[in-house]
Amino acid sequence: MENNDILIRLRYALDIKNQDMVEIFKLGGVEVTKDEVLKILTKSRDEYDDEVDVEESEDRIKCNDKMLESFLNGFITFKRGPQQPKPGQPKSQEPSKQSKDHVNNMLLKKLKVALQLKTEDMLDILDDGGIAVSKGELGAILRKADHRNYKECGDNFARKFLKGLTVSYRD
Repeated sequence: MENNDILIRLRYALDIKNQDMVEIFKLGGVEVTKDEVLKILTKSRDEYDDEVDVEESEDRIKCNDKMLESFLNGFITFKRGPQQPKPGQPKSQEPSKQSKDHVNNMLLKKLKVALQLKTEDMLDILDDGGIAVSKGELGAILRKADHRNYKECGDNFARKFLKGLTVSYRD
C-alpha cells in the first residue's frame, strides 16, 4: 500500500479537512500548501491499467516515508497538543533518519498514541475492520523492530485497521 493511499484512507476515516491536513503537516515540520495536499491526496492509476497518462503523474505528489512520518508526528501534536520536553531531551521530534520500522508498523504505533487508544480499543477497531487478532499478535506488531518477537505489519492488516477506524469514527 502506497503512503498516499494511507493518507487518503486516514483522512477519510477520521474526517480530516484539507486545512487541517496543511496544519498537521506543518506541525510535523513539513510545509505544504492546500493545493499540494490535494495533489498528495490524488489517487494513483490502477497498477493493472496498461495506459499511462502523463498529465496525471505530473499532477500527483508522491508521499515518501519521511513525509508520512512527519504527518503522523504532526497528527500526534494536533490531537494531543505539544509535548513538553524533558531535561536533556531535544525540543522537537525529528523524523527518524534510518527507521528500521516498517511503514505500517509505524502507522499503527503513531495512531495508537495520537488517538490515545488502548490495546482493547485497537482490537475492537481491527474487529470492526474484519480481522480477528490476539493481544499477542498486536503486541508483536507494536514492538520495536530489533526486538526478537517483532512482527512486520502487512498491507492487508494496515488496510483492515484503517477500515475499522472508518467504521468506528464515521458511524
